[in-house]
Formats: sequence, C-alpha cells, structure tokens
Amino acid sequence: MTTSGRRRPVETTGPGGSIASVKRLVSYVDAGGERRTQGVSFAVRFGAELDDGEFVVLLDDRGWTSSGTWTQVSVAEVDETTRVVVGPDEPRDGGTWEEAETSHWDGLREILAEQGVEIGLVGLRSLPHDVVPGTRLLNRIAGNPSGPSS
Repeated sequence: MTTSGRRRPVETTGPGGSIASVKRLVSYVDAGGERRTQGVSFAVRFGAELDDGEFVVLLDDRGWTSSGTWTQVSVAEVDETTRVVVGPDEPRDGGTWEEAETSHWDGLREILAEQGVEIGLVGLRSLPHDVVPGTRLLNRIAGNPSGPSS
C-alpha cells in the first residue's frame, strides 16, 4: 500500500480503522560489530514504536567508542550515554540550544511524516524514551564475550 514512494498511514485492525500513533521512542543499543583489541564500541538504532507494534527507524547512524574495557561498562552508563548520542546534538557555531533542539525534533517529525505518521513537535518531545540493550552488549558487560551474538 504505497503511493509515490510514501507509505500510507498505518491502520489498525480495530473498529473504525484508526490511524496508528507513536507509542514511545526506543533506542536499541548493542556492542559495536567490530571486535576491538583496545576499547569498546556501541551502535545505536533510534526510532519510534507505533501502537500497532511497527518500528519506524529515525536514526541508525549513532554510536560511540570508549577507551575503557567491558569490565568498566555498566548498563546505567550505557543508558545515559545512549540518550545523549541520539540527540539533540550540540548547537552549531553561533546557534542556540533552543535552535538545535527544535531542529532535531523537527527532523525526526519529518521522518515520521514521510512514513505516514503524523505527530506534533510537543507530542513527539513528550514521548517516553526507552533504551533497550542488546544481547551481545549484555554478554560483554557480564564478561561472556563469546555468548550469543544476536
């Protein structure tokens, strides 16, 4: 059900065919794909979970590297850093935090709109944001780097 490259708004199977809405923002974070001899790396996929269960990717180019070791990493630290790396980014030279935040949230809103999901800036900014660590990351934090890789 696409029209000129754009997906129509997702409709639920409930009475009246109501349009799906954004339930929450989710950051899926896992250990970076490359095995490093020094340091640790993390990859983040940030998106919006719709009330029909569909996931719309908003950012898939985020992550970070640290010179520490897996024994120094905590789930709480990963949660906190993940929330920082998905934005908003710092203001550009001469810009303000307010401009950077507005630009960030408006960009995310536009990605959702391109996928047929309409939401206002205030509603988007007020959504809960959950950070979900991946199995590979949890295994490395637990000291079992050879555990399941998914």
